[in-house]
Amino acid sequence: MATEATARKFFSAPSFAVVGASSNPAKFGHKVHAWYLERDLKVTPVNPASPAVTVNGSEHATVPNVSALTSPKDTAVSIITHPAITIGVLKEAKTAGVPSIWLQPGTWDDEVLKFALAEGTFEAVVYGEGGRGHDGWCVLVDGDKALKAAGKL
Repeated sequence: MATEATARKFFSAPSFAVVGASSNPAKFGHKVHAWYLERDLKVTPVNPASPAVTVNGSEHATVPNVSALTSPKDTAVSIITHPAITIGVLKEAKTAGVPSIWLQPGTWDDEVLKFALAEGTFEAVVYGEGGRGHDGWCVLVDGDKALKAAGKL
């Protein structure tokens, strides 16, 4: 299970990415991406179907996958995808050297967790029960406290 220390470790990264970023304000990929932008964090939206996403009237260039991040080894990744897609994202993130991941509620199943939590896969995995929200660890609910603990807020 994730802990406050795990969430703090996630936010110790110099940059971030949101897999599943969207221009649709009703989608959590949009809300999470906007959350990072509102806190002036260096964040890259990941969306293979669109060259850019719009948040609050501003366009943000996307990358198609985590391998295309400028510096994946310095990037913590928030994931907002269906578990069937998440597993592929995790495999690619491991290969690219991503240190930490945050699995938003609804993004994981047993297969995803088995891979994500395997010894040596990631330095920090934030997921599941805990945090302050009723659905478990969520950037939108728990992010500010973890950012503050990491000295970034």
